[in-house]
Amino acid sequence: LFSFFPLICPLILSSSYQSSEDPGAFAVATNGEPFPWYHLRLPNSVIPLHYDLFVHPNLTSLDFVASEMIEILVRDTTQFIILHCKDLEIMNATLQSEEDLRDKKPGKKLHVLSYPAHEQIALLVPEKLMADLRYYVAIDFQGKLANGFEGFYKSTYRTLHGETRIIAVTDFQPTQARMAFPCFDEPLFKANFSIKIRRESRHIALSNMPKVKTIELQGGLLEDHFATTVKMSTYLVAYIVCDFNSVSGTTSSGVKVSIYASPDKWNQMHYALQASLKLLDFYEKYFDINYPLPKLDLVAIPDFGPGAMENWGLITYRETSLLFDPRTSSVSDKMWITKVIAHELAHQWFGNLVTMEWWNDIWLNEGFANYMELISVNATYPELQFDDYFFDVCYAVITRDSLNSSRPISKPAETPTQIQEMFDAVSYNKGACILNMLKDFLGEEKFQEGIIHYLKKFSYRNAKNDDLWGSLSNSCLEGDFTSGGICYSDSQVKSDTLAFLEENKIKEMMTTWTLQKGIPLVVVKQDGFLWHIPLTYSTSSSNTIHRHILKSKTDTLDLAEKTTWVKFNVDSNGYYLVHYEGHGWDQLITQLNQNHTLLRPKDRIGLIHDAFQLVSAGRMTLDKALNLTRYLQHETSSPILLKGLSYLELLYHMMDRRNISDVSENLKRYLLWYFKQMIDTQSWSDEGSAWDRMLRSVLLRLACELGHAPCIQKATELFSQWMESSGNIPTDVLKIVYSVGAQTTAGWNYLLEQYELSVSSAEKNKILYALSTSRHQEKLVKLIELGMEGKVIKTQDLAALIHAIARNPKGQQLVWNFVRANWTDLLKKFDLGSFAMRTIISSTTSFFSSKDELQEVKQFFESLSAQGSHLDIFQIVLETITKNIKWLEKNLPTLRTWHQREDTRLLQYMYLHF
Repeated sequence: LFSFFPLICPLILSSSYQSSEDPGAFAVATNGEPFPWYHLRLPNSVIPLHYDLFVHPNLTSLDFVASEMIEILVRDTTQFIILHCKDLEIMNATLQSEEDLRDKKPGKKLHVLSYPAHEQIALLVPEKLMADLRYYVAIDFQGKLANGFEGFYKSTYRTLHGETRIIAVTDFQPTQARMAFPCFDEPLFKANFSIKIRRESRHIALSNMPKVKTIELQGGLLEDHFATTVKMSTYLVAYIVCDFNSVSGTTSSGVKVSIYASPDKWNQMHYALQASLKLLDFYEKYFDINYPLPKLDLVAIPDFGPGAMENWGLITYRETSLLFDPRTSSVSDKMWITKVIAHELAHQWFGNLVTMEWWNDIWLNEGFANYMELISVNATYPELQFDDYFFDVCYAVITRDSLNSSRPISKPAETPTQIQEMFDAVSYNKGACILNMLKDFLGEEKFQEGIIHYLKKFSYRNAKNDDLWGSLSNSCLEGDFTSGGICYSDSQVKSDTLAFLEENKIKEMMTTWTLQKGIPLVVVKQDGFLWHIPLTYSTSSSNTIHRHILKSKTDTLDLAEKTTWVKFNVDSNGYYLVHYEGHGWDQLITQLNQNHTLLRPKDRIGLIHDAFQLVSAGRMTLDKALNLTRYLQHETSSPILLKGLSYLELLYHMMDRRNISDVSENLKRYLLWYFKQMIDTQSWSDEGSAWDRMLRSVLLRLACELGHAPCIQKATELFSQWMESSGNIPTDVLKIVYSVGAQTTAGWNYLLEQYELSVSSAEKNKILYALSTSRHQEKLVKLIELGMEGKVIKTQDLAALIHAIARNPKGQQLVWNFVRANWTDLLKKFDLGSFAMRTIISSTTSFFSSKDELQEVKQFFESLSAQGSHLDIFQIVLETITKNIKWLEKNLPTLRTWHQREDTRLLQYMYLHF
């Protein structure tokens, strides 16, 4: 009976997957027949060589019809072909041999079975497929344009005249190509793709490769044929049907680069084009490998889940990650856009040209792309001082990595939910940081040679951890070897490093970083050291950078007799914390107060960071960390001031959220007095270097949040002028002005109106943040309702909105209650393992710091797990809350006492000076 109906690859509602490890396991297809494969991973008996894919989306009925012919190579004799397929309706499936195709014989009909638990279909062949022969599988199918952000989905935008227009776009990483066409949806199954798109004349079609021809069809339809792609994984396939405009340029090697966006945003595309051309030129020279495609399109999508996606030749972005509006985009926006473009362009080599074998090593894609942001942006936009930004890449993940619930960089992942969870700070940030540490250890030239070797050796192939370590141990290309199988072209590589390479110890060292979770702690004592990492250090008696490769857990270094202090982890290039026992910290604090410039700027940032991390770890008292920050009054480096301010502000918000009013008021008074001179000298402008501008934004935002009267007065004045005349506000203070304006009902309502009208995603982001700072709960409820509705506030921005409201003391309990009450509805909008859902979970709970709140969260997570919904983030959140509780219990009395002493110092100072 079932064979008479079109076969459907059903939607997966449960996150539970059958185990594939039991050799006695069996699977049952939806029609009750035995399904011939029970593993989550596809068999390798059949591999794809080429897909010929035709797609015709209907942007009125919001569905699509499609067909494909897959050329396959049979490795082992088999009677079935297993493909991935999800939410698609299979109309027909046939098989031809090479002989059938040559003789133009019709294909043999295939019996199709569906196993939705694994998102797989089986094509049962009438006769065995013979090893080493090629066959051709033809499938006709259709589906709905998805409502979310995965597979082949619809996106909408509104024109300046209020018209809503629809486009169709794909996003396939990591496991969603199967939602658009039946395929071998695993990164190891690379193939070539020839794509045809049918469309109306009012639209254009884009895909990975350039268009080679357009055929006019009856009824006014057009069919675009695109050149065949290079060999690549399914998750990199992309196509779009839209009515966008573009600006274009050409790189020095002749690659055409185009930026696409909705027609009203033409004036916001130019910075992205300039940045893309510079960065693509840089990468081609740095990697010594030309970008292999004739064109590269970067497209701003109105509705998009991640920040961007590196589809080969057709990179897709959130509008906020690509479009720069000179009128409303701040210097922080420019930094973000530059960083994201650099990241996605790096993927054209790391990820696209060389792809990880499986998702457990996604860090080989994402960690490298994050690391290459540092190298490429420093080279192409030195004025942005991106190496100072890179600190936060490492510092952001250290907090997570210090939890017992952290994970190794490389970790098994099988189900789609587990794979989605691999896209986290550990893969991206920690991956980048250990690469930066290894580069510092090997030397820049040696490291660059190693990654060029890696890219050339594995081009159009897949790689794993060991392949990278092998290339870095031996960075010679064929024919470049000298005695012993090692080539040494870098005269700067030190003898101890060469010995290390000769012993082939890179793999031995680096697997301790990729296969173990956590962050090492180096304890510096008077009589020895404890570590397991490549160390760098400088001392009070010499500015020389000393290096020491440790071959055991403990070792002793002989320092000069006149040394008063030693600073490890020079320039914070190492991924480890350092604790100075005995008088070590006191000596460093004394030096900072006497002459902080004797320590390198990056070392001063590292000291501030390590001190507060050690407080959280219970290895250092809070008052000592706070004493270290006193010198900041004399600091002139903006990145260092921003780091110090971030920790002091964090303390204030923790007290404010817990309503510990005596301490929060003391902290407020301390911050406003201690940084008063800096705050009062800030101009409300966009002048200065990138970091000076970012410091200005943070100082003025903090001053207004803390109720500093001159700040609120100036912001109110600018907001009133803007409401009356829509005059321009300097971009770096736009968010501050909007946030102050949002505190009145009239201002809040006006901002919401402007949010609907604005065509600048940068401005909309700032307005939405400002709206979320309201102290009126009914207004926060209104925002959540608009976010759930998805019209005024797009669904893509819902997670960020919930995060912003959770940071508001008046909104934290509100959004926590909302998430629990609307969990099922949220899962209809976002996948369980998606970044959006993980953001919603962590942002609404991670600020909690009481035992009652911990119990509440624990009960909610247990109820979800009982329903089959489990995420690693659950344990991370529970451990974070537990840590918050312990931190308060241990450090609140110390914080009170320290502030009492500071109040006394302040009174003495005022008495002496006034």
